[in-house]
Order: sequence, then structure tokens, then C-alpha cells
Amino acid sequence: MATFMDVHHGLNGITAEQLKEAHDADLAIQAEEGVTFEHAWADPEAGLVYCLSEAPSAEAVQRVHERAGHRADEVHKVPLTV
Repeated sequence: MATFMDVHHGLNGITAEQLKEAHDADLAIQAEEGVTFEHAWADPEAGLVYCLSEAPSAEAVQRVHERAGHRADEVHKVPLTV
């Protein structure tokens, strides 16, 4: 499994409740794609949401997001961590 950070743009004004709803939608179906979403962060002023996950591929991460109704604008593999 690899680690991925994905980014969603254009979510200006997102609330904590909306972020939780979107994250919960991912969690509800993540196992079907072999993905484990670890955490999500949002910056409502910048309109950005970041999601950290472990997955077999970037495509699997994107499939979960698409099925949950919020396609990621970017999905980045994170090969190094400390």
C-alpha cells in the first residue's frame, strides 16, 4: 500500500459539518476499492480540502471520491515520510 494526499479545489466556505459528511461518504465505500482514508483537512477561505489515505493506487483513491460525489482535482503519491 502507498500513501496519497489528494486536493479538492473550489470548496470556498466549506463547513466542518460538510467536511465530515464528505469524509464519511468516502469511509462508507473505501473498502470496496482497498482504500483507507486517514484524515481530511479544509481551508474554507482558500476553498481547499486535503485528504490523506493509504491505497493500492491513485486511481483507487479517485474512484472512491468520484463515487462519493466529490472528485479530487489532484492525487499525489507520497513516497517519503518522517
